Amino acid sequence: MSTLRLIQFTDTHLYGDADGKLRGVATYPALLAVIEHARARHWPCQAILATGDLVQDDPEGYARFRDVFSGLGVPVYCIPGNHDEPAAMTQALSGPPFQLGGVARFPGWVVVLLDSFLAGKAGGRLSAESLAGLDAALKANPRLHALVCLHHHPVAVHSRWLDQVGLENPDEFFSVLDRHRNVRAVLWGHVHQIHDTERNGVRLFSTPSTCAQFMPLSPGFAIDHRPPGYRWLELNPDGTITTEVVWVEGFTS
Repeated sequence: MSTLRLIQFTDTHLYGDADGKLRGVATYPALLAVIEHARARHWPCQAILATGDLVQDDPEGYARFRDVFSGLGVPVYCIPGNHDEPAAMTQALSGPPFQLGGVARFPGWVVVLLDSFLAGKAGGRLSAESLAGLDAALKANPRLHALVCLHHHPVAVHSRWLDQVGLENPDEFFSVLDRHRNVRAVLWGHVHQIHDTERNGVRLFSTPSTCAQFMPLSPGFAIDHRPPGYRWLELNPDGTITTEVVWVEGFTS
């Protein structure tokens, strides 16, 4: 088995309008700049992880997302965030190279993609069905190292306002993970900043947005003026993970 390379692009917040801006950043040009940077430095990869908020409350943004990612030549695994519209997302991204949620298997690894969308809420929750699906996926693949992806953060990032809109039932989530010895990492978006800690031997990661960022450790809403970013991950045959967040310096919207 060889090392598996994945790239996470999260919180793209696209609009139908190519000039649409989030917190002063034009999200579509920012995404194009991020992808160009990744292709120049961290390509080829085996798959892309798009961990929610693909659009900014605008279902017309999915056509733009589809056009950008369909030509990259790799599978694109997607989950919804609180700014997504799951029905429109499913309709727009219903075929290859896109997969919405579920399980992706690779040599030596399994990636489990969870839906934490909660209608009408900025925070998220994993349904009983999602938790049962996670348990079943981990149980069915005990000899594969596991990476679990969702949109909402299951641990505190120590920004009071953000921690009020994280995952509502983290104890139930971790209760499932704790039953399985093959879980190596949990990966999410939503917080528009870096998080990198460990719990019971499981690495816990978040990744900045491909557009605007939030100020770490801020008690109230605050923008961080760092540039767009993404994360590359190398999932190794021994279950270790090599990873880095890359900031795309020099982008101006």
